[in-house]
Amino acid sequence: MNWLNAEAFTVLGQHIIWSDLTGNTLGLAALALGWLRNVWTWPLQLLSGLVLIAANAAVQQGGGVGKQLVVIVVAVWGWRAWTVGRKASADGTLQVRFADWRERGLLVAGAAAGTLAVGGLFTLFPSLSWSPWADAYIFVGTLVAMYAQAKGMVEFWFAWLLVDLVGVPLNFASGLAFSGLIYLVYGALVLWGMRDWWLRSRAAQRPALEGTPA
Repeated sequence: MNWLNAEAFTVLGQHIIWSDLTGNTLGLAALALGWLRNVWTWPLQLLSGLVLIAANAAVQQGGGVGKQLVVIVVAVWGWRAWTVGRKASADGTLQVRFADWRERGLLVAGAAAGTLAVGGLFTLFPSLSWSPWADAYIFVGTLVAMYAQAKGMVEFWFAWLLVDLVGVPLNFASGLAFSGLIYLVYGALVLWGMRDWWLRSRAAQRPALEGTPA
């Protein structure tokens, strides 16, 4: 499997390795399918995680490896959640919604506590990551985003945007140039996907409001 970490090509002095290229291309396709609420987003995320383990291991980014392991586990769970959700809906499509304030509070609290815990672990064991707090932020942020996605929450797009803000510079600094470039494309897709899910959530609320007695 050494070919995965072999150089594919060089762009502007940045060396692109096959695992970085392949894993992130799969991840980009998975994000596009998530926008379309297609259940195949999850197996693609799982496959992307498997390939990106090799990419992160090649640059000794332990937090990245851990993140991809979490991606794989959550992808299996999300796949099941979306499959059940589609079967339960009247029209066979995944219903999306905004989280309530309690759920938002739990997401923020979980992200903060998780980042402190993982960042502390990486600090205690420097071999796991050369950038412990940024790595921890991305690790936990990815988990929060995927959890919200599995629940059909519009907030998952906001979580991905916050992950991108740190993920882009960290990947360039780590030598994973293609990851950095693809995260910029993720940002554009996230904005479009956010708008689509936002409008869908509002459209789903309208019939319920119109049917409420005056």
